[in-house]
Amino acid sequence: MHSRLCTPADHALSRRRVLGAFAGGAAGLGLGPLVRPAVAEDLKANDKQVLLVWLDGGMSQLESWDPKPNTRFGGPYRAIDTSVPGLRVSELMPKVATRMQHLSVVRSMKTEDPNHSSGVPKILRGHPKNRGVTYPYFGSAVARLMGPGPSGLPPYVWVKPGSGGFVSKHAGFLGAKYGALALGDGKPPNNLLRPDTIDSDADRERNELRELFERRYRRTHRPGWSEANTHVYDVARTLMKNVELFDESKLDPQDVERYGRHHLGRHLLLARRVLEAGVRFVQVTSYGWDTHGDNFNAHARRVPGLDQPLAAVLDDLHDRGMLENVLVVVMAEFGRTPRVNGSVGRDHWPNAWSLATGGCGIVPGQVVGATNDDGTDVAGTPYDIGSLFHTWFHALGIDSRTAEYHNGTQPLPVAHDDMQPIRELLA
Repeated sequence: MHSRLCTPADHALSRRRVLGAFAGGAAGLGLGPLVRPAVAEDLKANDKQVLLVWLDGGMSQLESWDPKPNTRFGGPYRAIDTSVPGLRVSELMPKVATRMQHLSVVRSMKTEDPNHSSGVPKILRGHPKNRGVTYPYFGSAVARLMGPGPSGLPPYVWVKPGSGGFVSKHAGFLGAKYGALALGDGKPPNNLLRPDTIDSDADRERNELRELFERRYRRTHRPGWSEANTHVYDVARTLMKNVELFDESKLDPQDVERYGRHHLGRHLLLARRVLEAGVRFVQVTSYGWDTHGDNFNAHARRVPGLDQPLAAVLDDLHDRGMLENVLVVVMAEFGRTPRVNGSVGRDHWPNAWSLATGGCGIVPGQVVGATNDDGTDVAGTPYDIGSLFHTWFHALGIDSRTAEYHNGTQPLPVAHDDMQPIRELLA
């Protein structure tokens, strides 16, 4: 059977583009000591963070959060009970099912765009009204509105398969300093360590000379033109002091087994570690969810690979007392069609899909909205992504109705003006 699944390469940035962005667009980053108990305690007591699990391509709601067995489009998988009475999920998620007391599900998502290339940025930007500017992605927005945590670590880290680097375009009009530090395959940037041929004195002198040239440049040029170049060096210098973060030989073997040795397992384990270290916003991306062909077998392979590490990270955040301060979001750019196509696949479906959220400021164990019997449309009140952005900002302590960005002298709302938070989700 011919498979029409998209591949990670269809969605990934090229190595040249990422490295180019890293060299010319990174700014405002700094990595302090790797894990400091005082920082962890401060975060647990006072601060708020975000973990976004992004399922690129669109996980099927019918094989996850909104199963409809024994219906026309329901597919072969059963619905199973969860730790929340009355809430059922797909049998492909048995581990998460026993942790649903930590999450809530929104089953009434109704968004506009069925395309990856335009749908992904619309969802990750909260699809605000068109103001003639490029709005920031969620991670960049949180980095700007909340700043780095007390650890001094970069505010926005993106853990993903493939290449890494600094991705300044996520920041939109906010400027490069609020972009994402992408850890390709969970690894630090290449050639991070100083060559043996350069000793510490020579390294210090080289950096002093670079800083002198940059100060001279700034006297006659706009600050933004040199800011990114300055900070990319700061990133490298601070990363050099924290390479232990990426040393998998120091991981607890039991943690490795609990999370799984596959990409998403290793990356969510790294996400937990960088959250513990004090990063404000961590996005972990899983590719390959675009199941236009062989949908049921594809989800039988992929959903358990999400189920295992998602359950593990929920356990760890709860056990460490962090879940009250870490907002967890699990979503994609849309869901999948109820109707099964000729390749036994499900196509793109923004009309009625689901996401899960929990942790900081979110009432757990809720089911918001519903779809009709066949899952073809929302039954009742639909929610666009703008309502979720309002909800998440409020959960983080940001009043999204009054908070503003400033693009020069232009004030801009942080979320869609005509939408409101989903009140039943807010504690």
